[in-house]
Amino acid sequence: MKLTPGKLAGLKKVSTERGVIAAAAMDQRGSLQKSLAKEKGSEVTDQMMEEFKSLVTEVLTPHASAILLDPEWGLPASKRRAKNAGLLLAYEKTGYDKTGPGRLPDLLDLWSAKRLKEAGADCVKILLYYTPYDPKDVNDKKHAWVERIGDECRANDIPFFLEFVGYEEGADEKGLEYARKKPHIVTESMREFSKDRYGVDVLKVEVPVNMKFVEGTKSFGGQKAYTKKEAIEQFHKAASVATKPFIYLSAGVSNAEFSETLELAGESGVKFNGVLCGRATWKDGIPVYAKQGAAAFRKWLESEGVKNINNVNDKLKAATSWHSIYGVELVHA
Repeated sequence: MKLTPGKLAGLKKVSTERGVIAAAAMDQRGSLQKSLAKEKGSEVTDQMMEEFKSLVTEVLTPHASAILLDPEWGLPASKRRAKNAGLLLAYEKTGYDKTGPGRLPDLLDLWSAKRLKEAGADCVKILLYYTPYDPKDVNDKKHAWVERIGDECRANDIPFFLEFVGYEEGADEKGLEYARKKPHIVTESMREFSKDRYGVDVLKVEVPVNMKFVEGTKSFGGQKAYTKKEAIEQFHKAASVATKPFIYLSAGVSNAEFSETLELAGESGVKFNGVLCGRATWKDGIPVYAKQGAAAFRKWLESEGVKNINNVNDKLKAATSWHSIYGVELVHA
């Protein structure tokens, strides 16, 4: 597979020299507002959202290959990123449509792939709640939606990152039953969106297991869904269906758990191409910012935040370059 010049340039900007994506994520909106408000005990202003994102960006991007931000509160932050760091911008509205079934997504009203590119984005990112268990009519809508965005990114020659998050209506998605279904949900989603018709350049995926249910790991909570050997098999199974580069998302787990997850991915030998890691790096700083303000939060980021991101970076030694997937060594830029 060859990439067009714009897509190749955009992907290179968000990757390390060796073609691994070591990106930080700071595009949380609704969930971040809620968490900050809860800690603060009062309403969170636009200015606070911008300040929080700017501090994370300023302190962490010297240690990242890129940062993912949203165009709603993240544009001031995007100007504060380190010279070495590329920029991904989110194109979807936060949350999903709660009026009907299927967690249907929606795009930001005032944005398009063209406008995101004009705002400085090197890549466009979309989040989609997806499960192969949904009724056909629900998934047909989602497939068409992704195809439209794929076409828009092709037309603007900008890389398209698709993040999909599995779910099950009415289930405890942190529980044992869902943990057993998760490998199938992740694998089938990776299989579907690897298809060329969607125009996705990089898949941003969940790890196919819930570490709290992997027997024999530090994260193990006492209930078993899989042995360590079975977990490694699930990593292989999911990776084997992807024909596009894929990176792991941290899905809000702790830094220790995400680090152990990446260790297991490394141990399994699957060819993942990096991470887009958000809350595992900065979420423990939310109460610091809310209760002690910007200066204290900056201090926390400079010590704990940097330690967290370096923890993750350290595990990326096991990641492989996307260059070979897109035949980059054959292209003389």
